[in-house]
Amino acid sequence: MSRFFSDKYSRLTPYTPGEQPKTRKFVKLNTNESPFGPSPLAAEYAAKAAESLQLYSDIECTALTGRLAEMYGLERENILFTNGSDEALNFAFMAFCDEDHPAVFPDITYGFYPVFAALNNVPFEEIPLNGDFTVNVDDYCGIGKTIFLANPNAPTGIALPLSDIERIIASNPDSIVVVDEAYVDFGAESAVSLIGRYDNLLVTQTFSKSRSLAGGRLGMAIACPALIRDLNTIKFSTNPYNVNSLTQAAGLGALEDDAYFRENCARIIENRAYLTDGLQKLGFVTTESSANFVFAMHPKLDGEQFYLQLKERGVLIRHFTLDRIRGFNRITVGTRSQLDTLLDAAKDILGGIV
Repeated sequence: MSRFFSDKYSRLTPYTPGEQPKTRKFVKLNTNESPFGPSPLAAEYAAKAAESLQLYSDIECTALTGRLAEMYGLERENILFTNGSDEALNFAFMAFCDEDHPAVFPDITYGFYPVFAALNNVPFEEIPLNGDFTVNVDDYCGIGKTIFLANPNAPTGIALPLSDIERIIASNPDSIVVVDEAYVDFGAESAVSLIGRYDNLLVTQTFSKSRSLAGGRLGMAIACPALIRDLNTIKFSTNPYNVNSLTQAAGLGALEDDAYFRENCARIIENRAYLTDGLQKLGFVTTESSANFVFAMHPKLDGEQFYLQLKERGVLIRHFTLDRIRGFNRITVGTRSQLDTLLDAAKDILGGIV
C-alpha cells in the first residue's frame, strides 16, 4: 500500500474472491456461478436498454421493483435493489451496526461479513458452528446484537428451517436480524414471508446464482418500509445510481421468464444430487446442501492437495484455509458434463493413493 493510505484501513484484510483465470480454460466449479446462461428475455431486454446508455439509470428501479413486489405480494416500499447483494449487506452493516449494536455471525460463513465489519469499524463476534457445521439456534436467541445469518449457509450449504429463523427473529425484537438468502432458491425456505410480521427482519437476495446474472451485479434488500428507508439513506449518501440500466433491464427480463428460472433451479438441484452421490461413492463425506454447491472432504485426501491436483487437471474448485474446514472443498454444481469431468479427475487422483 502507498504511504498515503489511511491508517483506518491499514489493517484491513480484504475478502478473497474465487479465482477467475484468464490464461487457461478450466472446468470452473469454484465461484457458484450458474452453469446456464441468462434468460434469452434478460439478454433481449438488456440489449434494448443499451440503446439509451447516454442517460442515467432509473434511480428507483421502478419497473424492476414493481415486478418483484407483485411476485412476492409486497409493496414497493418493502424493496431496495442494489449492486449485488454484497452492497445490500454492506448497507446493513453501515445502517444497523456500531459500538452499541455489534454484529454477530457464525465462525464459518460468508467471508465478507468480517470484512464489512472491519471496513465499517464495527465490533463483531463469531459464534462457532456445531461440530456437524450446523447453526446452534439457541446461541442467537435473545443475544441482543445485529445478527447476520446466511441461509443456506456458505460454504457448508446447510439450511435452517424457517421455524428456527423465526425463533431467532422473535427473540431479538430490539435488534436487526439479516438473513442472507443468496442460495435460497435451491431448496431452502425464504424468510420473505415473515416480513409483514417482524419490523426487525431484513432479507437479502441476489440474481447472481439462480437467475444467471452474476456478471450483471444485481441484488436486493427486502424488509419493512422503515428499514428500507434507512438503507435508502445510505444509498443516496453514497451512490444513488447504484444499479445500471442494462442490469435493471436484464433483471426485469429474468423475473418475467419465470419458467426458465424454475427449470434451471430444478436442473441444478438434480445435478447436485448426482454430484453428491458420485462423490459419496468415491468415499467423500458431504454436508447436506440446500445450495448450488457441495461441501466435501475425503478422509484419505488433504483438502488443499485435492484442490491443487484438480487444478493441474483443469478443474477449479474452492479451497478454504480456516483450520476447521481446511480438509473440505466447496464444489459448484455445474452441468452434467462438467461434473463427470470432476468425478473422473477425482477417481484418477484417488487411484494414485489407494
